[in-house]
Amino acid sequence: MSTQQIVGDVKKELRFGVRHVQTLLLFFNIVVISISRLNISVAVVAMTNAESTNPNFQEFDWTEQQKSYIISSFYWGYVVTQLPGGYLSRRFGAKIVMSISVFASSVCSLVTPFLVPWGCWQIFSLIRILQGLSQAALFPAIHEHIAKWSPPQERNMLGALAYSGVDCGMVLAMLVSGLIASSALGWPGISYISAGTGFVWCLLWHIFAANNPPTSRFITKAECEYIETSMKREKDFHERKIPVPWLAMFTSMPFLALLVVRCAETWGFSTAQSQIPSYFNGVLNMNIKSNAFFSALPYIARWIMSYIYLFFGNMAVARNWLCLTVVRKIANTMAMWLPALFMIGVGFFDDTNKSWAIALMTMNVGFNGGVTIGCVLSTIDVSPNHAGVVMGIVNTLTNVVSLLTPLVVGFIVTDAHIRSEWQIVFIIAACVFFVGNLIYLIYGTAEAQPWDAPDYLLGNNIKEVPKTARNDKLKRVDDSF
Repeated sequence: MSTQQIVGDVKKELRFGVRHVQTLLLFFNIVVISISRLNISVAVVAMTNAESTNPNFQEFDWTEQQKSYIISSFYWGYVVTQLPGGYLSRRFGAKIVMSISVFASSVCSLVTPFLVPWGCWQIFSLIRILQGLSQAALFPAIHEHIAKWSPPQERNMLGALAYSGVDCGMVLAMLVSGLIASSALGWPGISYISAGTGFVWCLLWHIFAANNPPTSRFITKAECEYIETSMKREKDFHERKIPVPWLAMFTSMPFLALLVVRCAETWGFSTAQSQIPSYFNGVLNMNIKSNAFFSALPYIARWIMSYIYLFFGNMAVARNWLCLTVVRKIANTMAMWLPALFMIGVGFFDDTNKSWAIALMTMNVGFNGGVTIGCVLSTIDVSPNHAGVVMGIVNTLTNVVSLLTPLVVGFIVTDAHIRSEWQIVFIIAACVFFVGNLIYLIYGTAEAQPWDAPDYLLGNNIKEVPKTARNDKLKRVDDSF
């Protein structure tokens, strides 16, 4: 069957295929884990200011430094198992890795209301560390899954749709968490609902997910062949164990540029994401109900903007206006340099100019949604065959940054009501944004690197390859003549 016939069959029979089901499952996975990860910024405010939510639940007298420990502790565990997560996804498949990760994370959410009153902020930090350990393998597994299920011509769309779950999760974490804390459920309800959604997702994932197209119970032959043929994979591709070219990877400028820009983006985004509720509460004097809505507003804008970026990016590539590398760099520049300006501006407004502060913060986070089709999906571009490992390395470093930013904020901001201290925080984040994107503009690319080829090590390190493999290689060379 020719490629054209396969594509025609898929278009006629499978306008919504199993690959789209996998994308939806990844979308909801990211929503669930984003809620459990990010609701902490609202939960901490509710737990330390019961009068602004539900006074029937216990209130905790935690200092700003102790709250920064709680917020950052998730990343103490999250950073440890990123790289092993990429390896486990390659070794055992994304399905089992993601199932265990989300289930364990949901258990941590479930026990939080029972253990925090007993162990105070120290036990809360420990639970968050364990939750970080549980979730660490997820994004390497997600990238591995996207690489195996998305044909190259659809990867930008399917990857961006899956990653829009981050924005949806943030909206729900900020908006719904505040409403839950103000309801009869109080702040414990934030943890209970987070745990429940995680368990439901695990059930759906177990039923519908598959590590790759050939192992899916629901996929048709036409769609399976379409996906596999579009990626030019041999019949035994999914069973082969391709060695990772570590030296070539870590001496590759596009890979190093990707590390730098992702760390820079994480610094600015983490600063905004984890500190918006505290800034709105401290400087703008907003109570938890209005705080929850206005804390969620920037992420509603980001969610909408991510689809706008995707629409125009796909159109530019499909109509051959721009190559994918240029589209990624334009989107990333808009997503980092514009927010850098907005972030500096936010620090110049106090509670007498709430509308301006909220507007700038909304534009800051909203325009930042372009990083999804910018530097985030470049992780798959530079190395489709090692996507999980590359993401594990990238996420290890970016989450060191996520761990550090709340601590830096806790060191600089001694009193959440002092606007001049927040100005320092925002200026630092803006400078990091600018420098990181500049390096990506110079060295970044959306092209697969030479070291990603399955036989790269065979061709460049022939002395390290077993004799039988060398003979096979020489035979192929002879045959070509």
